[in-house]
Amino acid sequence: MTQARIIFHLDMNCFYASVEQALNPTLKGKAIAVAGNPKERRGILVTCSYEARAKGVYTTMPVWEAKQKCPEIILLPPNFDAYRRASKSMFDLLRSYTHLVEPVSIDEGYMDVTEIVHGSEAIQLAEKIQMQLKEELDLPCSIGIAPNKFLAKTASDMKKPMGITVLRKRQVPQILWPLKTIEMHGVGASTAKKLATYSIETIGDLAQKTEKEMHQWMGKNGVRLWEKAHGIDRRQVDPEAIYDIKSVGNSMTSAVDLVEMRDVVEMVQKLSEKVAKRLRAKNLAGTTLQIQMRTSDWQNKTRSITFKNGIYEQQDIEREALKLVRKHWNFEPLRLMGVTVSHVYNRREAAEQLSIFNYAEHAKEEPVLKLVEQLQRKYGKNSLQKGVSIAKNPDYTAQTSFSKDFLDDH
Repeated sequence: MTQARIIFHLDMNCFYASVEQALNPTLKGKAIAVAGNPKERRGILVTCSYEARAKGVYTTMPVWEAKQKCPEIILLPPNFDAYRRASKSMFDLLRSYTHLVEPVSIDEGYMDVTEIVHGSEAIQLAEKIQMQLKEELDLPCSIGIAPNKFLAKTASDMKKPMGITVLRKRQVPQILWPLKTIEMHGVGASTAKKLATYSIETIGDLAQKTEKEMHQWMGKNGVRLWEKAHGIDRRQVDPEAIYDIKSVGNSMTSAVDLVEMRDVVEMVQKLSEKVAKRLRAKNLAGTTLQIQMRTSDWQNKTRSITFKNGIYEQQDIEREALKLVRKHWNFEPLRLMGVTVSHVYNRREAAEQLSIFNYAEHAKEEPVLKLVEQLQRKYGKNSLQKGVSIAKNPDYTAQTSFSKDFLDDH
């Protein structure tokens, strides 16, 4: 009989706010919040302390509303360098127990501790890790313990702050089935709405459907949801998964609503520059470009275009993004713009496709390539390489709190 896996999901509690309180102990016990830009009318809270939450304040709440609900709230600008350092220290600590650590964001990750603990020892280990993070880094966390990643993630959300929760597969009908589908990890508002069209309101309703029905209605995603409703998740804890970047994007909220094309063009230019800079730093290109437009009444519109060859240069991103804007923007006031390049791949590893337009260029290179091949045979394969890659340190000053560039630290 195969031994059940023992998976931890660690979720740092109010991470940015906790880092600020660790750096400045005078902030402990006070209502604090980190805001994208506290001075802008459109500024929103990136995170807030539990003291602020007790007053009705929550993440993504506009700054002006947070001040109304909690006049004594202390607003702080983001300090991403500090958060990245704290994140790295946190994951270094986790890796001191096992190499099977998978970061999934700056403040959460999975551990597979199957090989280092047995049975009830898992709770003791979780307590030890939780206390060590608190004592050494002054950072609180919640830990979910389960036989797979989905259940571990679900468990860590059940008790905050400083909670440790065990969720067993046999408990799924009792604990998860009564919940609304929107409360299932991985189900957003649009998916919940689609499930409702099939009379699926709760996780239990989803579990009562057949796997065949879910595949027929929602394809592979429907099957994955059905499996989760039964507590099934076959994903392994993969330390290498952090390098699987699927998209690179940036968004920006305007201090005033955008109603003129020239202002939208200026914002698209800034966003395209940021996206291109990050793509170049990571040697990536992508075959799909998407724009996001959020109106002053919070209506979201996304439009995309796909290319045969990947793009990564600023002028290409900017040109295609503006084409989409001109085609789909109806001049309704905009509060936010976003530009994303997705379906990305490593430009260094991608084989260039020869075509009627570039074969001559490669023909010119042939004598040089033959010489390189001869030298490599004589002195070794790595003695000469086409092109030299120089590591770049990305500029994080323009990053958003939702950027995954912290993963470069790993």
